[in-house]
Amino acid sequence: MTDDDSGVVLERDAIDELLGTGGVGVLALADESDPYAVPVSYGYDADEGALYLRLGFGEDSEKERYLARSDRAALVVTVEDSKGWASVVARGPLSEVPEATIDGTVVEAIRSIDIPFVTIYEEPPRELDYQLYRLRPDELTGRREKPRVGIE
Repeated sequence: MTDDDSGVVLERDAIDELLGTGGVGVLALADESDPYAVPVSYGYDADEGALYLRLGFGEDSEKERYLARSDRAALVVTVEDSKGWASVVARGPLSEVPEATIDGTVVEAIRSIDIPFVTIYEEPPRELDYQLYRLRPDELTGRREKPRVGIE
């Protein structure tokens, strides 16, 4: 880990540990200069270096519209523990993983991660259309709060 003005920069092993096998983050998309961000469930496969997102779509889904118009996405994951705050930002292409194309290695990777079930919709979950997406980051950065010196 190295220091900079905004915190301690995390090395890859610390990023992998923070992302764990899954959790909740904020997915950010954009349509030209119009931003869109939404909380999502994700799973992380450190061996593959990929994040899997279970996205639910209601009728006339705003999220679905932004996905269709975004070439890239960002997922932000934050935690707070006894050492203070930490965050990871993963940026890269986000692609749907159609069920018919899921091969054995992807199935095994998905089984090894824990994608929590989080919904923010008024509709009952069974009325939503869920799709699996994969974010293969071409940029993966992390930071942790600088330790406070002399403060007890």
